[in-house]
Amino acid sequence: VRSFGPLRVAARQASIPVPARLRVLPEFASRRHLPSRLARLREMDGRAAVQVRGEGTEFDSLREYVVGDDVRSIDWRATARRGDVVVRTWRPERDRRVVIVLDTGRTSAARIGTAAAADTERAPEGADDDAPSSLGGTRLEAGIEAALLLGALADRAGDRVQVLAYDRALRARVAGASGPRLLPALAESLSTVEPALLETDWPGLVGQVRQRVAQRSLVVLLTSLDPAAVETGLLPVIDRLSGTHQVVVAAVADVDAARLRADRSSAAAVYDAAAAARADLERAAVSTVLRQHGAEVVEALPDDLAPRLADTYLALKAAGRL
Repeated sequence: VRSFGPLRVAARQASIPVPARLRVLPEFASRRHLPSRLARLREMDGRAAVQVRGEGTEFDSLREYVVGDDVRSIDWRATARRGDVVVRTWRPERDRRVVIVLDTGRTSAARIGTAAAADTERAPEGADDDAPSSLGGTRLEAGIEAALLLGALADRAGDRVQVLAYDRALRARVAGASGPRLLPALAESLSTVEPALLETDWPGLVGQVRQRVAQRSLVVLLTSLDPAAVETGLLPVIDRLSGTHQVVVAAVADVDAARLRADRSSAAAVYDAAAAARADLERAAVSTVLRQHGAEVVEALPDDLAPRLADTYLALKAAGRL
């Protein structure tokens, strides 16, 4: 506690021990994107065109039998009533399981926008401390924002949401919560998650997912597209997930990379721009390989990752791929 005098030239300070713990919950600034995505979800549900008929487990309608139909789909009661052979048609399920996995390994500790942080440190005295900063925090914080928005959207769509935080051990898990209880449960559980300076155990992470969901689900991996980490960690095991589930790999892009690519003010800046462009090409190559293995890839700046991931979820749902 610090108390200043009337002229603010001197102050008295005292430290008072308080036997309590303060838990800081995630900000969830991406909440502002939720109403527009919910409006799109309602529009999708109101269009008959998104109800793609095909192999599924959700009943759609009855129609007359045509040559080539599976005889197991014949509805014998309806056939007896109508006097013609009638078959059931099915559509893909609308309600699915959504598993969001936060990679809390060493790559999640990287700060996004370090140049912005350095500019803040060099700001002159008297600058407005409350002014908004372009510093995006860590990759893990951006991932938590995306997980909160996607979890809220998927829950409103009727899907069952499960969230895991994992590196070499399970750091947090939320399952079974829905409706008004979901977001508080996510915020409470993820508030204690910190990046671990360890290499992520990707076979163990895949094992955690397969242990908890057996049926086809949407599995969202919030991680990094660092080429070395992907090639030695995620890539060897991605087929074990994409063979059963619809996989989305989501990663946050560094704000500084775009700034470095555009800077041509000096010879050193040109070299930095070339290095940033090379890194972009390597990440693009990694993304292409992941797509060839059946995964969708989303990479965006910290403020854009959450809405981009939500849009990808809606697009997959509209296409009947969930």
